Amino acid sequence: MRSRAALRGLLCLVLAGLVSCTDPTSVVVRLPTTPSTVSTPGTSTAAAASTAPTTLAAATTSTSTASAATDSTATASAATPSGPALTALHALPIKGRAPKTGYSRGQFGTTWTDDVTVDGGHNGCDTRNDILRRDLTGVMLKARTQGCVAASGTLHDPYTGRTIAFVRGKNTSDDVQIDHVVALSDAWQTGAQNLTPGQRQDLANDPLELLAVDGPTNQSKGDGDAATWLPPDKSFRCAYVARQIAVKARYHLWVTAAERGAVEAVLGTCPAQTLPTGATTATPVIGR
Repeated sequence: MRSRAALRGLLCLVLAGLVSCTDPTSVVVRLPTTPSTVSTPGTSTAAAASTAPTTLAAATTSTSTASAATDSTATASAATPSGPALTALHALPIKGRAPKTGYSRGQFGTTWTDDVTVDGGHNGCDTRNDILRRDLTGVMLKARTQGCVAASGTLHDPYTGRTIAFVRGKNTSDDVQIDHVVALSDAWQTGAQNLTPGQRQDLANDPLELLAVDGPTNQSKGDGDAATWLPPDKSFRCAYVARQIAVKARYHLWVTAAERGAVEAVLGTCPAQTLPTGATTATPVIGR
């Protein structure tokens, strides 16, 4: 009879390395290594194990990049609203007015500053003169201002339908004023207090938000929204409320229920009204 040692040796040979033969009293089966833990020659087990986290990190980075691109697209889309005014209106949140506490003109930065990131910013000219050059016809420029300052011109006032002669001077400049289409006080109470100081300064100097208009009529508007004030010239009301919607959409402001109702009533007379485009709001390039 063969000895137990001989039998054990024969069994080890038959199983060809799939058993551990170091224990004379037991046979321990080695389970085959799974493909996920097999390393190539010259690659340590630790290095192989690190492959999965690296791949996961790359996938996460790719996903994050795609998400950032989506967010960027969404932001760009919100920054340049377009399309039917009614559609944009219905996309605006409806809330009550926030308290006016803390409001001042200074919350919207330096008046008519050129230090903004909106159209016309850093062009070497203040915002008021940018809008005068855009909205007046027959503009005469003041000498030695590098094509910036409007000395005179004619305004076809959108609020009244009147034609107003503009002449720069101590007693005449206010005949034509620059209106914030969404009054800054109204903007403050409908979300602007949540913006950064830089964003508020941009809002106050954004050509989309500004119109050259008849001075006394602008004074009568005060800080009213569409529920309390509309231009006397009814033919301009559709374009006026569309511009307000565009401003509120661009700066993530909301409307009150009364304001929305008033705007809907106006747009009910012009359901095809679209939001203003950059081509109609942009300031002209300074001619030097």
